[in-house]
Amino acid sequence: MTLPSATYRVQFRNGMTFDRACGLVPYLKSLGISHLYASPVFTATSGSTHGYDVTDTNEIDPDLGGRAGFDRLTETLSEAGMGLILDIVPNHMAASLENAWWRSVLEFGKHSPFAGYFDIDWSERLTLPQLGNGFDESVAADELAITVDETYGNLAISYYGTCFPLSMESYPLLSAELDDPDLARMAELTDSVDGGDLHRSLRDMIFEAGNLTNLSGRLGELSKDHAFMTRLHGKQHWRLQRWQEASEHLSYRRFFEVTGLVGLRVEDMNVFEETHRLVLDLVRQGQVQGLRIDHIDGLAEPTAYLDRLREAVGVDTYIVVEKILGPGEELPTDWPVQGTTGYEFIAALSGLFVDSNGLQRLDEAYRSLADGHGDFEIGRQTAKRLMVEQNFAGETARLARIAAGLFPELSGDELTGAIRALLIAFSVYRTYGANGPLDARDADLLKKAEMAAAGHLDYAQPLQSIVAILRGAVDNEAAREFRLRFQQLSGPVMAKAMEDTLFYRYNRLLAVNEVGGEPDHMLGGVEAFHQLMHERARSQPPGLSATSTHDTKRGEDARARLYAVSEGAGVFANAVEHWRRLNESHCIALPDGEAPEPNLEWMLYQALAGAWPEDFDRHHADALRERFTAFAEKAIREAKLRTDWTAPNKEYEEAVHTYAAGLLSPDNDVFTEDFARVLQPFIEAGYMNSLSQTLIKLTAPGIPDIYQGAEGFDFSFVDPDNRRLPDFERLGGWLAEGGALARLQAAALKQRIIQIGLGLRMERARLFTEGDYLPLTVNGIRSDHVVAFARLHHENFAITVVPRLMFGWLDPGVLFSGPEFWEDTAVLVPSPLHGLKADLLTGKMLEPGTTISLAALLGDQPAALIVPA
Repeated sequence: MTLPSATYRVQFRNGMTFDRACGLVPYLKSLGISHLYASPVFTATSGSTHGYDVTDTNEIDPDLGGRAGFDRLTETLSEAGMGLILDIVPNHMAASLENAWWRSVLEFGKHSPFAGYFDIDWSERLTLPQLGNGFDESVAADELAITVDETYGNLAISYYGTCFPLSMESYPLLSAELDDPDLARMAELTDSVDGGDLHRSLRDMIFEAGNLTNLSGRLGELSKDHAFMTRLHGKQHWRLQRWQEASEHLSYRRFFEVTGLVGLRVEDMNVFEETHRLVLDLVRQGQVQGLRIDHIDGLAEPTAYLDRLREAVGVDTYIVVEKILGPGEELPTDWPVQGTTGYEFIAALSGLFVDSNGLQRLDEAYRSLADGHGDFEIGRQTAKRLMVEQNFAGETARLARIAAGLFPELSGDELTGAIRALLIAFSVYRTYGANGPLDARDADLLKKAEMAAAGHLDYAQPLQSIVAILRGAVDNEAAREFRLRFQQLSGPVMAKAMEDTLFYRYNRLLAVNEVGGEPDHMLGGVEAFHQLMHERARSQPPGLSATSTHDTKRGEDARARLYAVSEGAGVFANAVEHWRRLNESHCIALPDGEAPEPNLEWMLYQALAGAWPEDFDRHHADALRERFTAFAEKAIREAKLRTDWTAPNKEYEEAVHTYAAGLLSPDNDVFTEDFARVLQPFIEAGYMNSLSQTLIKLTAPGIPDIYQGAEGFDFSFVDPDNRRLPDFERLGGWLAEGGALARLQAAALKQRIIQIGLGLRMERARLFTEGDYLPLTVNGIRSDHVVAFARLHHENFAITVVPRLMFGWLDPGVLFSGPEFWEDTAVLVPSPLHGLKADLLTGKMLEPGTTISLAALLGDQPAALIVPA
């Protein structure tokens, strides 16, 4: 296998096509990228902005340029000596009528050849949570009508333009009701396996005979017969319901809470083969060199899936999985993959750049205004309880029904309570193994969850019975289904409770509220970081090292800036109090309390600080205001405290919008000028953190992944803000200009460091793929302000030295502290690294010796990358 030396993630759609990506190849090549890392490129729903709502797994999306455009891209990459890593989505497809398989299931039910492709409970009709009101109310309001679907050639029930295809059983019913000879002839064709004959006949009758107007009119009149509409609805393989009912009851597995994404049964060999037909062809033809597996924890049997995939693509294909690892958790050792997509690397960096002492001071200030949200663990329990009792109530109830069938002697309510308590107690996303006893790791995790859950229950037997199922002591088909469903549910409960609820409620330090992060985890500083990198070098040396992705909560440089808030905790806390007073006129008193509340104000000021442009002026204000207010709306809906996605509180949302917009209004210069003044040292320290974390990513164990545009500075908010098309023309211009590092602006300096670091990785590939990770000891008065390590492979080595915790210590106007700051601080150099050395960033030569003086090394530059001279 040829491992990537560096990947570059490109988000297709939103203006990015294959031909446009072809034009980026020379730039990416000069930057030092070995593999383009593409978001999903298969055909998705019309207007999709991300591609994870796939409608055809075996077609390259025509909107991106189709197969011809894809072939041009892979040929361009090949000519440049680069490869392609493709993001694939085995867990789900779009539950959309544009999806031919899903459409067939609606029309033919469990008799459809694709009924087994989707994870559907066929003990009832397929639920479609599409209505704004109940079915009876929608019929009474004449919102539903029988219509001709001219696009597909069938009759349908239409709801505001969405046409749900009628079952074959509907045609004889309609024929008898209308006494229509054309419908009678159609009814004779309903035995067709796929409906093809019926669809063609309908098109012929309507369009060739010119009967469309007449038929449509008669169907429209019949739609006003509410009793008939109810009878017709009862004849379908599906049942329309209010979209808000999905959390309480749904007959198919969805992706998290997204009812528009239906789970796939890739554990079935036929489903695997059909859903992977094109991507496997692309791999075998040499057009794709690597695969990124989206949401691996959603699959029924991840290990079996990965074994099957590895067998299909061979040993030379690079594979990484999107997997959130909890503290101390590692990938299952039997997964035939190179590693994860790198969220745990972000978490490791947060522990390095957050000041633990300052975080304690920040905690005290935050709790004083957090209004009950200052305790992270209590918040986590509350958020997870919300998920199991409300947002995933239907999935939890299904588990309870299975358990009640296995243990009929136990109380159903107590079984439900035990399941909820166990889901809440889980410390990781899921365990594995539906077909027998758990391995030692998962058995230990389950035991700890059982002990935690027991503390919240007044009864023991129901919990013990649920645990017995999960650890494999109960072994029958129902028990196996329970294990599968529980394992597929615990991940979404954790993700939605943490990432999409608690991270918008608990706002102490937004920089650590990141996917895969543990905001309450004890910070270990430099020593803990070295230990994590040792473990990374052992467990997944070719895994991706990410700092930004399409799913991160903010851009990597916004996060780097906000790390500094922990250092300047007192400054920031005092400033927030001042800013709140300056902007109190923008607050609005509502019946349920003032809006925004202090906890939200604290969050808004941090979020704005992370995105604040250093050169802010009124030319930036409108664009920033639009982005900021959009973020604020998403944040309060995700928090689910006074508004949410399912029941928006318009009055509260408008109040928050008014406040957020008011911060950046033209008549609020008193605030914006003070905000910019206070923020300046945070901006400078943030630049240093950005450069330091970038150089670490380039040289630490793992393969550096550059998110589109983040080779410059990325101060974006959460999606969709972070999926905007970067200004590649400007980025290319910076790289072409060249020039000495000392003369580059901060963003261009970051880009140049990436180019230099990736050049070294290409030149000395084995050093980084096989080399040891060697922490270097730092002595002296400023030893806590520096991170130093080496990569060592035989006589070849590279030494990384970067500063940390530099808030308030930088010299004015430059990105370094002078020699007087570092004083006697020095890096101890072990014997393999003693010889003559050179810093690649500046060309500075370092004499042989047992130490490297930080005053001499970092006294006039931001970081150092040292190699043998």
